[in-house]
Amino acid sequence: MSHKRVAILISGGGSNMVSLVDSMTGDHPARPCLVLSNNADAGGLAKAADRGIATAVVDHRPFGGDRAAFEAELCKPLLEAQPDIVCLAGFMRVLTGDFVSRFQGRMLNIHPSLLPKYKGLNTHARAIAAGDAEHGCTVHEVTAALDDGPILGQARVPVEPGDTPDSLARKVLAWEHKLYPAVLERFARGDRAPVLLP
Repeated sequence: MSHKRVAILISGGGSNMVSLVDSMTGDHPARPCLVLSNNADAGGLAKAADRGIATAVVDHRPFGGDRAAFEAELCKPLLEAQPDIVCLAGFMRVLTGDFVSRFQGRMLNIHPSLLPKYKGLNTHARAIAAGDAEHGCTVHEVTAALDDGPILGQARVPVEPGDTPDSLARKVLAWEHKLYPAVLERFARGDRAPVLLP
């Protein structure tokens, strides 16, 4: 069986990357081929290397505000790795339409809200401020619009009285670690039907 090749982009500790990588065993239709970061200090790089996965770093800072130049460099290790699927897992750079179009239809992202609610940052605080009864996370196909694109899966958690942004973030992250691997496996098999948890 030939496995789909998965490249994962991270900026930090890589907990979602680890959950994806650790799920890609046995009869899973995909295998990790690269973990790529814009931050040389990202803790996830060591975790990937410990698992025998190729890593690469393209620091965005030397490029200043020139996103096109940064993305041209970012593309080099990606294209060398020849991924079938690209997963954004806590990659904290907004990608341009030109970059996204190169991987259109095969790039996934996980976002800590029930999209289309709360695109962008500070999602947990915004859900609490709005008095929402539930919150959660969404895996979606990446398009040129931020936190947009077809929804491939969602997990819901109740917002309890006394929840803080931090406590809510912890609850949501635990479900991110279940949802993203479930969506990736289904997506790698060619199935785009949304995964709904729990």
